This record gives sequence, structure tokens and C-alpha cells, in this order.
Amino acid sequence: MRISTTLSRYVGRQFIVSCLSVFALLATLAFVIDLVEMLRRSSSKADATFRVVLSMSLLKLPNISEHLMPFAVLFGGMIAFARLARTREVIVMRSAGVSVWQFLLPVIAIAFAIGVFKVTVFNPIAAVTLSKFEQLENKYLKGRSSLLAVSPAGVWLRQADAYGQSVVHARNVAPRDMEMQDFIIFLYDTQNRFVGRIDAAKARLENGYWHLHDAWITGPDRPARHENEYLVRTDLTVAKIQESFATPASISFWEMPRFIRLLENAGFSGLRHRIYWYAKLADPALLCAMVIFSAVFTLRMNLRRGVPVMMIGGGLATGFSLYFLSDVVFALGASASVPMMLAAWSPAGASLLVGTSMLLYSEEG
Repeated sequence: MRISTTLSRYVGRQFIVSCLSVFALLATLAFVIDLVEMLRRSSSKADATFRVVLSMSLLKLPNISEHLMPFAVLFGGMIAFARLARTREVIVMRSAGVSVWQFLLPVIAIAFAIGVFKVTVFNPIAAVTLSKFEQLENKYLKGRSSLLAVSPAGVWLRQADAYGQSVVHARNVAPRDMEMQDFIIFLYDTQNRFVGRIDAAKARLENGYWHLHDAWITGPDRPARHENEYLVRTDLTVAKIQESFATPASISFWEMPRFIRLLENAGFSGLRHRIYWYAKLADPALLCAMVIFSAVFTLRMNLRRGVPVMMIGGGLATGFSLYFLSDVVFALGASASVPMMLAAWSPAGASLLVGTSMLLYSEEG
């Protein structure tokens, strides 16, 4: 039989209320833990006042909440289904001819809608706030600002030392040996006054200096001079430059394709960001899988004494294992150990297949 609209709304309302309650609880706990950790990290930083630390924790909260959504769906689904099973409402629905798949259809649809909202609306907000958080973290906790920016014109780097600071621009980069083409350095003193410019056909980052080829050195009130080879001191390293890339989580879902194109046009690999973007596309399917697992371990919890604890424990263990497995697969994909699409979609796909198989065995096996 076809499930009625009234019953669908009732089950869906139970699920939404449970998910929102669990999500609020998890987000509050995560915020408190993160705030305590921020206070610990900022204890030796005079400029990092409590107001600054509090604002940093609030800016980081949307990103943390984004990671908590699958757990909120899992726990919320288990609470909602356990309540329906405990009050024998599941038995009444089964006796009326409603199958488990009809019973779960509105809940799965809601979970899918939550996943779409998470990717298309919540993720851009979390990306903006995380980007601002990282700026404050670099300023107050790490004592440095971002070193690298990628634009259609190429790559921009900033370096500073006791003698002043400089801004580096290159049209493209060979990341393997950090060789840059159409290289320019704008030089500034400690008072941020422009003191010179160096143009080179190419430059290579070596140990503690830039090795420039075919360089022209110019400055205010002095003629330009040419050098076949020229060395410029720097404290930049390959590791520092790679760490300065915008993290995938700090880039909006809608802006990610454009950023990947800029990154690859500049000569850097966009594999990590591309896998992250594809994994975001799989988020709705992952939330649907969490609903199925919550049903597997709670719908029959009234069978006999002692079984519910085993079922709920198994559900929690399975949910956590499958969710954290995605981090492992993402790391393998970022290192090119497994194909990109497999790394992005395998956690959600495997979760759906395993969860559906377990539910089929439980209900019809």
C-alpha cells in the first residue's frame, strides 16, 4: 500500500525534531571544547584577548557543525526510530501493510534534502567563516599572514624579514622543483616604502634564496642594471608555500571549480581540492546511508530483552567507522594512491550498499 501523507508528515516531523535536538547538542559541546582549546593556545599571546578568541571560535563553529551533520542525522534517526518502536507505532504501521521502505521513504527524502542544503547553502557560509577564522589564527596565534594567493594573472607570494618585506609574482610555477616563469619581486623597507623591483625570466627557490636568471634590477632614482644570474635572500621554503594554499574547506562549493582552474593554470596540482569537491557532491547520499543504518539498529529493538544495547552499540560503531573511513580514503585519493572518483564516492556508495544489504537481511532475510 501507499503510505499516507499524514503518516509521512508525522514520521518526518519526529525525525526532524530529533535531528535538530542532537545537532544543537553536538554543536554546543563542540563549541565549548573548541573554545577551551583556543584559550589554551592563546594563553601566551598578549594580543589574543578573550573577545578575539571567542570570535575565532564562533567563526570556526559553522565548519565544525558541517562535519557534525552526518552524526546528527545518525543519532537523530536512531532516537526517532527508537521512540516509534518503543511506543509500538512501528508495529501498528507494519500491521497496516506499510513496509519498512515505505516507512523510511519520507525520512530518506528529508535526509537527502538536508544534504543538498548542507552542500549548496551551509557549506558556502562555513567556507567564508572558516577563511576569516584562518586569517585571525594566522595573525594572533601563528604570528604570520597568508603567504600565497592564486589569481588569473598567476601566483602571488609575500615574504618578510628584518630588512623589510617583498611581494613576489610569477606567471606560472613548476611545483616539483619550484621554478617560476616571468618572475617579479617588489621590494619594500621596514616602513612599507617601495625601494626597488627585480624582473627575471625565471627563478628557482633554493635553500635560503631565490636564484634568478636574466634579471633586471631597478629602483627609484637609479638606472636599471642587468644580471645574468642574481641571488635574493628569502625565508620561504617549499613546505611553507604548500602550507599557504587555501584549504579546501575554506573555499565555497560554488567557487571550488574556478579555484581549481586557477590553481592548475598556475602550475599547481588541484587534486586535493577536486576530490573534496566531488566528496561534497556525495554528501546527500552519505546522509541517506546514515538514515538506513539508524533504521537497521533500532526498528527491531523491542524483540527481546538485552538486544537493544547491542543494536544501538552496533549502529554507533558502524556509523562512526564508515564516516571516519572517508578521511582515510580522501588521504589515499590526495596521494593519488586510488582513483579520484573512487576516493570521493566510495564512502557514500559503500555506506548505501552495506546499509541497504543489512536492512534487507533484517527485514526480509
